[in-house]
Amino acid sequence: MHVGGNVSSSSYGWVIVAAVATMLAIAMGQLVNGLSVFVVPLEAEFGWSRGAIALINSAGLLGLAIGGVAMGVIADRTSVRTVAFIGALAVGVCVSLAAGADRLWQFYLVFFLAGVFGAALFGPLITLVGSWFPAGAGLAIGVASAGQAVGQGGVPFGTAFLIESMGWRGTFLTLGLSSLVIMVPLALSLREPPRAALSSPSPAVSSLPISPTMATVWLSAAVLLCCACMSVPLMHLVPLIQALCISAPDASGVLFVMLMAAIAGRVAFGKLADLVGAIPAYMTASLWQTVAVFAFTRIEDLALFYVFAPVYGFGYAGVMTGVLVTTRALTPASRRATLMGVILAFAWLGHGLGGFQGGYFFDLTATYTVSFANAALAGAANLLILGILLFQVRRRVAAAA
Repeated sequence: MHVGGNVSSSSYGWVIVAAVATMLAIAMGQLVNGLSVFVVPLEAEFGWSRGAIALINSAGLLGLAIGGVAMGVIADRTSVRTVAFIGALAVGVCVSLAAGADRLWQFYLVFFLAGVFGAALFGPLITLVGSWFPAGAGLAIGVASAGQAVGQGGVPFGTAFLIESMGWRGTFLTLGLSSLVIMVPLALSLREPPRAALSSPSPAVSSLPISPTMATVWLSAAVLLCCACMSVPLMHLVPLIQALCISAPDASGVLFVMLMAAIAGRVAFGKLADLVGAIPAYMTASLWQTVAVFAFTRIEDLALFYVFAPVYGFGYAGVMTGVLVTTRALTPASRRATLMGVILAFAWLGHGLGGFQGGYFFDLTATYTVSFANAALAGAANLLILGILLFQVRRRVAAAA
């Protein structure tokens, strides 16, 4: 379908945003933290430790890390529709296969493969959104990435009720088949922007404040740490609350409220990036999550969880928007999907590391205190790296003025 003229091009750009947001909601809602509500059911049925169960999620995130690099390279050289179709198909099939698993290695394998191919549904799609909006990309990326927040809250919340009504096996099958029905048609609806948009101003290598290689190194180190921080409540908040003798639906409701607030946070921090700059917006969100994350371990009342969770969620949500907008600002369009794939690989590794250490230290101590303290320490290290990066960028901009 050909699009001609600025009005129709802009209009279809928002159609792309809506499609990407929906696909991120479904895929990332399952792969990033959707397994959080399966921890207790799998522990009860098989007697596995929480560290071992958390490694299922980590296997999927490792797959996202490896696949993100490969899919980014492929997306720079072929149609985004093709890689998105592969990703949608793989996620649906692999999650469906999890319904028949009864050994840990089987869970590790299917979620690793879902991550490898499902990586096509993040970096390449965010790059596509940015290419449709040469100006004001922060807001568009924020809206698209808000879809991930919807999924990370909605998928575990809905899944908790499905598990109660049809068991964990029936729930995996339902999630997998639903993913195929919704995401495959959306993947086929995607397309590149018209040539006018592609030729609009976008950072060239010569105009970037630091080299793309240096930017990739610094941002990879930063996201490894900030995602290690954010993944702890995403993966372990539900079982932390359940340990207080609170039901799974109520515990999942807290996560749902947190991630509904995150929708607004994703959009707000995208707009903030357009106003004050990508790195300052990223640092603001990182500071918010770092200061607040440990407080979850000090709460014992369900009502207080419901009050605090959305406050945390609004600020934490800006972190991923900050990562995406900063990557766009510091990389050239011709290599953006590839470099974003590399940076997001470290983000997914950070998610996997944070989720695993959360379960590991719970197994050692029978509490989540150390797990959440480690999350705060990772967040502080992330802020240090971002501060150095901001200093370098501003120094080089001043020197070139």
